[in-house]
Order: sequence, then C-alpha cells, then structure tokens
Amino acid sequence: MYLENLVFDAVDPQRLGRFWEAVVGGERLTDEPEGFETRLAIAAGAALDLCFQRVATAPPEQAGPVRFHLDLQGGAHQAEVVERLVGLGAHHVDIGQHEGVGVPWVVLADPEGNAFCVMEERAAYAVSGPVAALPLASAAPDRDVVLWSWLSGWREVPGPAPRCLRHPSGSGPLLELLPEAVPKGAAKNGLHLDVRLEAGDDPDLVAAGIAERGGREVHRPQWGDLLWRLYEDPSGNDFCVLPARAG
Repeated sequence: MYLENLVFDAVDPQRLGRFWEAVVGGERLTDEPEGFETRLAIAAGAALDLCFQRVATAPPEQAGPVRFHLDLQGGAHQAEVVERLVGLGAHHVDIGQHEGVGVPWVVLADPEGNAFCVMEERAAYAVSGPVAALPLASAAPDRDVVLWSWLSGWREVPGPAPRCLRHPSGSGPLLELLPEAVPKGAAKNGLHLDVRLEAGDDPDLVAAGIAERGGREVHRPQWGDLLWRLYEDPSGNDFCVLPARAG
C-alpha cells in the first residue's frame, strides 16, 4: 500500500481545486461537478494527488491551531510567494501565531477558509518541492509515527518536528507529526489522507494491522455504501484506505 491522496472537503470543488492546482503547479486529472483532482509530482514515477470532494457546507474558519494543513515553500522568496497566493485568492488569517512572540512563517487561508502556511527558509525543505510539509497533530508522535510509516511506506528522516517521514525517493514534502495543542474532538478533519492498497493486499489484514498500531475503523452508515474503508489514527485523525486498482 502507499500514500495516494490529500483530500479536501469543498463546497465548490472546481474553485478550490483550481486554486490549489495553481498553487502547486499540479497536473489536472479530474474536473467533474462532484470532484476535482490534480497531481503533485514528488519524484520520477511518484506523486501525491490533491482531491477535492463536494460537501454541503464549509467548516467555520479556524481561530486556533489547525490539526492538518499544508506548509508551502517560501524561503528567500517568502514575500513574493505570499503576494502571488493572495493574488490567486488566498487571504491572511490569525490562528494565534502572533500570541506572545512572532513566527517566521506567514499564515494564509484558501478561498474556503482552510489555513496553510508559507514557510521561511529551512534546510529540511530543500528537496520538498512546492509543498514543504504536511503537518499533522499527534497526541504522541513517537507512537503515531509507527502507524503512518507502515501505512505510507515513507521513511523516517530528521526534520523540524519530533517525528518526520518522507517518500523513499528522498524527495517531496515531509509528513510532520507535531504535538497537538488540544485533543481532537468528534468533528471530522476538513483535510485527510488516503492510502491505496496494491494488488495482493488483504483489506482485512490491513485493518488488523491498523488496529495493532493503535488505529481504529470508523463506521458511518449514514454515508451509505462506500468503496473504501474509514479509519482514525491513534490521535483521532481521519484517513481512508482505498481498494487496489483493477487490473
């Protein structure tokens, strides 16, 4: 299995998808009323797809720490990157980043209010590409890294977070497990990751492996019959396991 998708809930998938496609320089895969997909190349033969699925209402714009978001490359050109993103439709937001002491990154929100950061220069992001990192809140990074490394196939590397993973090519964004500010509530994350099974992977054995590593399967009958299975990691972060592709 491997990490395939970064999934955004979106009231308007086309609008939000085109914004992020322009941000990351993605390659369009799907443009349909109920969904939009664009591909972020990581390395030769490897990619992460940004998928935008329609929901009825957007979550309220967050006023505090975000459990899962994107950190974008800024570096020496941070101010110019911020100006470009605002021109595409982003806007400045305050999620508490200036409380006590200022921070070197800039916090923006996309057209539907999803907060993200434009980062200052960091050596750990030199090989990341346009998306520097995927920070994920964790109640116990030393515990959760075991599950996420197994699910994604990404390898642990040094980085700015307590535990960091990167694609085995050595390129692409870091998956950063950061200590959570507050425990996750019952609400679903507005962004989540999808893992794709490969031919020969047994879905029930994968489910057992997730449970052994502290995750749990989630059942939402109100969503009807799904082709994928829903899970939460040990810190409550949502993710999906998709079936192997036919053929």
